[in-house]
Amino acid sequence: MEAKKKMCETLTKKLREEVQRWGCMKQTGVSLRYMMEFGSRPTDRNLLLAAQFLHKELPIRIARRAIELESLPYGLSHKPAVLKVRDWYLDSFRDIRSFLEIKDKNDELEFTKMIKMIKVRHNNVVPMMALGVQQLKKTMGANIVHGDMPEIHQFLDRFYMSRIGIRMLIGQHVALHDPDPLPDCVGYIHTKMSPVEVARTASEDARAMCLREYGSAPDIDIYGDPSFTFPYVPSHLHLMVFELVKNSLRAVQERFMDSDRVAPPIRIIVADGIEDVTIKVSDEGGGIPRSGLPKIFTYLYSTAKPLDEPTGLETTDAVTMAGYGYGLPISSLYARYFGGDLQVISMEGYGKLITFRAGFADE
Repeated sequence: MEAKKKMCETLTKKLREEVQRWGCMKQTGVSLRYMMEFGSRPTDRNLLLAAQFLHKELPIRIARRAIELESLPYGLSHKPAVLKVRDWYLDSFRDIRSFLEIKDKNDELEFTKMIKMIKVRHNNVVPMMALGVQQLKKTMGANIVHGDMPEIHQFLDRFYMSRIGIRMLIGQHVALHDPDPLPDCVGYIHTKMSPVEVARTASEDARAMCLREYGSAPDIDIYGDPSFTFPYVPSHLHLMVFELVKNSLRAVQERFMDSDRVAPPIRIIVADGIEDVTIKVSDEGGGIPRSGLPKIFTYLYSTAKPLDEPTGLETTDAVTMAGYGYGLPISSLYARYFGGDLQVISMEGYGKLITFRAGFADE
């Protein structure tokens, strides 16, 4: 028993040393245009080169996050949910480093299978980290205000932005193996994506959730040219529009729930410019007080009532209209990932306007 314990300690020490070493290496940025051009020729040789790149790149990115997860302030690193996330990152680092070499097509296929499993392992990272932050807030009391714990906000921004990048790299590589890709799709990237159509699908999904939760839902009006297309990642845009519309639906629904007035519709406008694409989501849900505006992109604030803490760590996948209050900050990161941005204008007592801007891939 003692020998087994000693062996585990030695293995853990060796793993941590390797994580530290890889975490100090420089990561390589990959643009949307490069992924689109490289992926347009998914030959065996190109897939082999991509796998060899990921074999070196993913451990660097994963190691950096694992190191940060062990050194968070205010005791956040020791919260049960955060420890679980850290273990996921360490397991994934170990898995990739245990894959010694990618020399041929068979190695590449085995590696692809493994990183696909790693992506699945990390599916619940966002709700699990949200639970960790909730556990921290519970121990620190309810007096946390905007501006408190800036290190936590900065870490979560870096952490979630890195997660978007890791999942994009893995997802793009896995998708390039699809033997029957959709027309105009290069892995995750749709070279002729219609933002109006994606907005329509995301809005319908958000409205269906509102109907399930409240029994009714405001209408959603979408304005824009459905035939306009540009290269982007549909899953990213879907997530952003879904979160923004869900936020607006909840605000309008709760404001007009006990009113004799018919709830006014959510309006979505898609504008195609010469240099970028702009999507505006506006509502009449009462707006956000001026004092609340600086808080809406933080992870310790939500206009929704806080969720009850799950009784077990495996029960964090329940989705509600309010969620953990991460919709806006996470959507902002997705917007920034490919060089766009997200802005909120509020008219207290009336409603708000959220603007998402996406640049073209060749910028």
